[in-house]
Amino acid sequence: MTEVVELNQELATLSRLLVLGALTIYVVSFLLLAWSLTQKVSAGKNDKAANLVEKIGLGVMGLAVLVQFVGVLTRGIAAHRVPWANMYEFSITGSFIVTFIYLVATFFKDIKFIATFVSGFVVLIIGSANTLFYVQVESLMPALQDYWLVIHVSVAILATAFFMIAAALAAILIAKSGKSKSKLLKVFPTVEKLQKLSYQFNIIGFILWSFTLIAGAIWADKAWHRFWGWDTKEVWTFIIWTIYAAYLHATTTRGWEGKKAAWLTLIGFTAILFNFTIVNLFFKGLHVYSGL
Repeated sequence: MTEVVELNQELATLSRLLVLGALTIYVVSFLLLAWSLTQKVSAGKNDKAANLVEKIGLGVMGLAVLVQFVGVLTRGIAAHRVPWANMYEFSITGSFIVTFIYLVATFFKDIKFIATFVSGFVVLIIGSANTLFYVQVESLMPALQDYWLVIHVSVAILATAFFMIAAALAAILIAKSGKSKSKLLKVFPTVEKLQKLSYQFNIIGFILWSFTLIAGAIWADKAWHRFWGWDTKEVWTFIIWTIYAAYLHATTTRGWEGKKAAWLTLIGFTAILFNFTIVNLFFKGLHVYSGL
């Protein structure tokens, strides 16, 4: 028994070292991508050196994703469960999924121009996870010892990844829609293209978040014998759903375009970040033990 505990501790330590290693690689990727972006500003979007460095930066990001995946997997093995039962685990798993989905999406959509923002966001999340949210491997509370943990949280993580990419696109759209004459903004696509891309990622995120809400209600009924109890996390999950529902309604039936729709996207993603940080840390409820 003692040997098993020691092995689990060693695996947990290895996991953290791998995640920190991935963080270091992400920083390198961010610096390369940032240089590429600034080079495009000064030399143009078709500058060969800038495009080459961008490809290298994306390759380095891919390496970071691989290292991070091993770190997340090792954490799960050490805990003998899925590695997303607290804020630290949710952060490292979620940031891995964000980057993985982004890199896969670059093969289907022309979104390499937000690579700097994605890598910077992931650096911030992993850095915060290791400095603010890190906890030792712990066993799950009874309410979490269920296969619905895998279903509910994995879908929530996927939804968050799509919403994050949509938010990055919306932020650039708002900047381009303003009066700024910055050369940096000329590197990015047109407002129309940004709006279309943001909408596509938002609608996928909304479908996944809807399933998250439904799965959470089913799990709540199984764990606490009620589908809905006005717990703080439940309320905020519904608020987030409502914001994105309003976004889809406004864009499809009310003709909202450009900055209006983009601001709704940013409000929705801000609500997600608030739900994960402020609600988890400062509000009491049945979900206080989780990172969901």
